[in-house]
Amino acid sequence: MNKRNFLVTGASLAAVALLSTACSTTGGASGDPAAQRAAIDSAVESSLARLFQENSNAKELVASAKGVLVFPNFVSAGFIVGGASGTGALRKGGKSTAHFRMTEASVGLLAGAQSQGVFILFMTQEALNSFEASRGWTAGVDGSITFVNVGAGVNVSTQTAQQPIIGFALTNGGLMGNLSLNGSKISPLTFN
Repeated sequence: MNKRNFLVTGASLAAVALLSTACSTTGGASGDPAAQRAAIDSAVESSLARLFQENSNAKELVASAKGVLVFPNFVSAGFIVGGASGTGALRKGGKSTAHFRMTEASVGLLAGAQSQGVFILFMTQEALNSFEASRGWTAGVDGSITFVNVGAGVNVSTQTAQQPIIGFALTNGGLMGNLSLNGSKISPLTFN
């Protein structure tokens, strides 16, 4: 094996190991499924509170959505080859109704790791029904997500708010609007 292939293979395996470690936990909860669900739900509540603190418009949008998927810690990492994963919950009427895992794989010029909160709002009943009827939903294939590019104090346009599925991404630096989840797979979460 030549040196270049060795380095790329080693870096890729390191990225996979990092993601496997980061994504195999549910916030330190025990192996008890109820405790795992509670840990995810607690993280979802905290993420929503932080989102609402960042932008008051988000609270109105979440309240008017038919359902909201929240992934409090969507972790992406890699070097040349990478991936991302996180667990979250679908909320309807202010309560978690189901739990999901979102995963994504990527290849390209990338290096490092990042964690962000991802919020996917189903603004129409049709979009929510389509998501709930699937056993595995892929962003960009089964539905397009319009990411809201807002910062603190910026209003969301009426046109954006009328899209069937809109999203927010929240990093430690605040709201961002340039995230693309196309190709991300969202599947029902099974508990051990």
